Amino acid sequence: MCGIVGYIGHQDAFPILIKGLRRLEYRGYDSAGVALINDDGNLNVCKAKGKVDNLVEYCSDKNVSGTIGIAHTRWATHGEPSAVNAHPHYSESKNLAIIHNGIIENYADLKEKLKAKGVQFRSDTDTEVLVQLVEYIMEKKELDLLTAVQVALYQVIGAYAIAIIDKRDPDQIIAARKQSPLVVGIGEDEFFLGSDATPIVEYTDKVVYLEDGNIAVIRRGEDLKVVSILGEEQELAVKKVDINLGQLEKGGFPHFMLKEIFEQPDCLTNCMRGRVNVDTDNVVLSAVIDYKRQLLSARRFIIVACGTSWHAGLIGKQMIEQLCRIPVEVEYASEFRYRHPVITKEDVVIAISQSGETADTLAAVQLAKEAGAFIYGICNAIGSSIPRATDTGSYIHVGPEIGVASTKAFTGQVTVLTMLALALAKEKGTISNEDYMHIVKELHEIPAKIKEVLRLNDRIADLSRTFTYARNFLYLGRGFSYPVALEGALKLKEISYIHAEGYPAAEMKHGPIALIDSDMPVVVIATHNAMYEKVISNIQEVKARKGKVIAIVSEGDDTISHIADEVIELPDTIECLEPLLATIPLQMLAYHVAVCKGLNVDQPRNLAKSVTVE
Repeated sequence: MCGIVGYIGHQDAFPILIKGLRRLEYRGYDSAGVALINDDGNLNVCKAKGKVDNLVEYCSDKNVSGTIGIAHTRWATHGEPSAVNAHPHYSESKNLAIIHNGIIENYADLKEKLKAKGVQFRSDTDTEVLVQLVEYIMEKKELDLLTAVQVALYQVIGAYAIAIIDKRDPDQIIAARKQSPLVVGIGEDEFFLGSDATPIVEYTDKVVYLEDGNIAVIRRGEDLKVVSILGEEQELAVKKVDINLGQLEKGGFPHFMLKEIFEQPDCLTNCMRGRVNVDTDNVVLSAVIDYKRQLLSARRFIIVACGTSWHAGLIGKQMIEQLCRIPVEVEYASEFRYRHPVITKEDVVIAISQSGETADTLAAVQLAKEAGAFIYGICNAIGSSIPRATDTGSYIHVGPEIGVASTKAFTGQVTVLTMLALALAKEKGTISNEDYMHIVKELHEIPAKIKEVLRLNDRIADLSRTFTYARNFLYLGRGFSYPVALEGALKLKEISYIHAEGYPAAEMKHGPIALIDSDMPVVVIATHNAMYEKVISNIQEVKARKGKVIAIVSEGDDTISHIADEVIELPDTIECLEPLLATIPLQMLAYHVAVCKGLNVDQPRNLAKSVTVE
């Protein structure tokens, strides 16, 4: 949640900060603001409710000079979205300004103590409490900014990534993190700051990912310095970021979401590159090679994830259990971390997160580590917190995902889980060579088959106009298609604001069938698999109650086409890989319904891309 940007160097800071905010706007867009130490030495804070464009308009007649500044785009936690609650926040004297991502859990106690000492507050946010606390400590104890930040953070309970500047020292930014990401970019006589690398890569490919509890001292004309909250200097680990700038632009598409839907064939090819060798009928994952003993000796796998990643985990569960004969549990990380789960040293915990920064999933990883479990991470963002916290894992390599509604990350996660299941099954000897070779061959062909599905885009766009009236949708699937139904419903909810529910098709009779009438569209994934006949029965039950059926079927199906109102045909593949194809038309359906309703597809209300707070 929220996006942080900072700059100090020899260039005008404002254009760099604004461009960075635009790159991070997917993380939050309730309000935005910028703080600059102007050429005349003043600290100028400009803030606006709404999106970055609103901030740019507000700043059109303001002094935005200066070569040092910090900026923020907000997803509201404490205090409603408003210019007053937007970041940056001044200290009482207006000497300091701060930006913050995270939640200060004990802010109320700190605020009452400061008020009792006469400190006046301007906003309802937890963030302002922190900057007021820093200034109070500076004044009362006569400390420099770095030391005051260290003392203040020692009193703070919660998660944070912060950047703070002092107009009396226009050559320094202090930045710190705990359970919320922060990246420092190192340029030529200049430094950049971001919640992730996307606002930085245009200027430098050298970055430092701050570790939990560390503070960056960014000073003009000096080398980057990183210290702990206790003042111990830390060794710098400078990484090279490899992000193509073209991945951060729309590339001619009207929205990032549509671009990312269409990128999936190339993304999955990249995901499998060097891992799936169809010539030798082989799947190679370095994590399985390096940690074979831990993975093969596992008595149980526990998959922890949130949202779309949880749906991918449900598919992974079926894949691993079917191919490897290992029991798998799939848990919402937010529930897992709080219910005192039974975890043993014989368990392998698989943590799935696109961003690698999901707060609940990170906390679940820590809980599992403390119990002695072996941790396997599946992430997209290189250098993020989950890969650094896990024992091993696999990146999905699908490139930056900007649209808030996940598309290519989901299919990337399912692809990695498929490769993991195949690699483990071969090592365990739980799959025949014939079946193994068949699945590997079919997996290799999935990108080409997705390209075929993408040709349906115009037809699905036309179809979507028919259903913009709907207030509710029902999505049904069985077996491997049930998680696809959940994911399809989630996509529609996220961006069209139409209520939608995913159900196992057989469970329809246990409640949801009461909702079906002529105004209820029902999406049924009815590909030609082992439960095909049973799904036909479910469709007939819907039609008997005048429900409108949109059926996702296998190419050449001539049975359901006579029953359903609309039919979308998919290329044929084996059952365990059908989710990789069936999810594509559901992504497009959600996208086009939202577009028809005139909604902001890439930035749906109340949502942010990366949930880094509870």
